[in-house]
Amino acid sequence: MQEKRQKENKITRPPVVVIMGHIDHGKSTLLDYIRKTNVTENEAGGITQNISAYEVIHKDEEGKDKKITFLDTPGHAAFSKMRERGALIADIAILIVSAEDGVKPQTVEAWKTIVETKIPSIVAINKIDKPNANIEKTKNELAENEVYLENYGGKIPYVEISAKTGTGVDNLLSLILILSEMENFTGNTEEDASGFVIEADLDSKRGIQATLLIKNGTIKKGMTVVVEDSTTSTRIIQDFKGKMIENASFSSPIRLCGFDKLPRVGAPFKTFKNKKDALEYMECFKGKEIKNTNTKSSDETGKKLIPILLKADVSGSLEAIEKEIAKIKCQGKVENAEFKIITKGVGPISESDIKNISDGENAIIIGFNVKADKSAEEIAKKRNISISFFDIIYKMTEWLEEEMEKRRPRVETVETTGRAKIIRAFSRTKERQIIGGKVIEGQMLLNGTVKIMRREFEIGRGKIVNLEKSKVKTSTVEEGLEFGMMLESKIEVASGDVIELFSIAQK
Repeated sequence: MQEKRQKENKITRPPVVVIMGHIDHGKSTLLDYIRKTNVTENEAGGITQNISAYEVIHKDEEGKDKKITFLDTPGHAAFSKMRERGALIADIAILIVSAEDGVKPQTVEAWKTIVETKIPSIVAINKIDKPNANIEKTKNELAENEVYLENYGGKIPYVEISAKTGTGVDNLLSLILILSEMENFTGNTEEDASGFVIEADLDSKRGIQATLLIKNGTIKKGMTVVVEDSTTSTRIIQDFKGKMIENASFSSPIRLCGFDKLPRVGAPFKTFKNKKDALEYMECFKGKEIKNTNTKSSDETGKKLIPILLKADVSGSLEAIEKEIAKIKCQGKVENAEFKIITKGVGPISESDIKNISDGENAIIIGFNVKADKSAEEIAKKRNISISFFDIIYKMTEWLEEEMEKRRPRVETVETTGRAKIIRAFSRTKERQIIGGKVIEGQMLLNGTVKIMRREFEIGRGKIVNLEKSKVKTSTVEEGLEFGMMLESKIEVASGDVIELFSIAQK
């Protein structure tokens, strides 16, 4: 009987659509046109740096208003985890490709994610209004990367659009609704809401808040929401525009505040009418947590550890930055040093963050899209600690690579560039001696530093203060030639000794 009721309560739900593709191929511009609001102007460097969710209305073939929920995922390489999460949460994926630039590495990476998650997809060929647009070339490049479009050897529907002028955007929205109808996405309004965490951050006034996407059921005021081991009540529910609402159902993005712990982005959430049931569910999750974490200390490798204190605006950014730092480590450009995140968190850099750094650590402090409290700035100034702020991830990565190069341990290498045999030793005054010899390897240079070798053992060092070739002053004497030299050294040189010219390089 209950199963029958559940079937009766199942109704068609709006599709959740994720837009994926390479940086600058027009994802935010497309959403901007669809929503008639502006995303890119508010984004640092024009890059979308956290997932956002938006609802739009589009008329279907019968003229009825239909809702579509869009997830905007970042295109920059560092945000691949967020993109993957977006694909897992969505029902339909749109792969956006620029007709001007064609297929790029992130286009291929996004397509792989779509294939792995097995969700229905549409290809949007964007920027068809550009003078350098080459649609046919783009289609061929897609085919070369195993993205087979309709009428081009495959079954993937596609649409040619200009996100800037709006050409073809209506066709794209209609195609989404047709695909949604074919896939028959359904939900049950009678069930308690469940879905995924899209974003989480710390607000100075409202505390820990999160954006959730409902995939099934209904959420109402007075319920309790549980995300793994964090929980909140639904006293305040906001829609994606920030408007207060009493309830929400599937495919809707909502904002909740007052979580007791920062929820993990991408984690599933469940809602409960009874708080006791919610707490039981949470305790059940805590019991399942894996406690056995294999953490080998980096300093066991003998490398110099460069500590990082990291604070970001949202947990998605935090995750992406951690990935970038791990990438620097994996690339292994510097063999004898690596970064280690000692503290990370969401929200502004606080006084306690600075106080927790020991004086000997020489830590890097990074604020990504966040500021530092006044008290934190004052303590940092007193302790001569610098705080670096960034709002674009690739600029932060470039800066970190430079810091790694500056801070890594230097290894001195001694390189022999010339050897000469002493034929005769002449007069000596104080610490200077005139000698004659022949270059047997490399060259001798004026003002060069030499090792004095006797029977293959170093007995001292000296500096060439004067150099002559055929009784004419010179700066260089090459291999095979004889010379006269004034050597500044505390050691007395004898005939038969060998002097080696060397240079010290720091590597």
